[in-house]
Amino acid sequence: MDACLTTDDCWYVLRDLARPNAKNPAYKQLQEMPDMKDCVFVPLKQCAFVEFGKRVVRSVPYMPDLVFVHKTRAELDPVVRSMELLQYRYVRGGRQFEAMAVPHEVMVRFMEAVRQAKSVEYFSYDQVSPHFYGKQIRIVGGRLDGLVGRLMGKRDSKVKRLLIDLEECNLSAAIQVEAEYIQLVK
Repeated sequence: MDACLTTDDCWYVLRDLARPNAKNPAYKQLQEMPDMKDCVFVPLKQCAFVEFGKRVVRSVPYMPDLVFVHKTRAELDPVVRSMELLQYRYVRGGRQFEAMAVPHEVMVRFMEAVRQAKSVEYFSYDQVSPHFYGKQIRIVGGRLDGLVGRLMGKRDSKVKRLLIDLEECNLSAAIQVEAEYIQLVK
């Protein structure tokens, strides 16, 4: 996180204070802005809803108030001030009003993994206890080639998952991987 304080090449973590069922949440408003289109990332999950008697599956935010934006602080400040229900997330135990930020390289690695995966599950650090994950692994070959993370194992599960962490935000993504591409990192 300190790398972001010296350079502005980072993703700021914002909070959307709108209700989870809001028609036009902040991340949609940000994505509609012409200069923000490719600078906004929201971790999404699939949820099933019943609408008018029919079952529909939609992508909804994993955490309704979590938004990542890749802009400089000077560019982002006016946007945050103009949107009533949008604010920075601040580092707990940090300096006063120290905005939470994720280094660009870490965020790009996380986003690439999430976008290339067939299925993604998100966890907070509280949900993933040390007995759920094991050794450090690297994926060699396939669509997730080069990713490094921790191997996650669930009891009686035939599926192998790679845990990729965003330590700054207390967030992990579990991505399904094929066993033949797993290589242990020493």
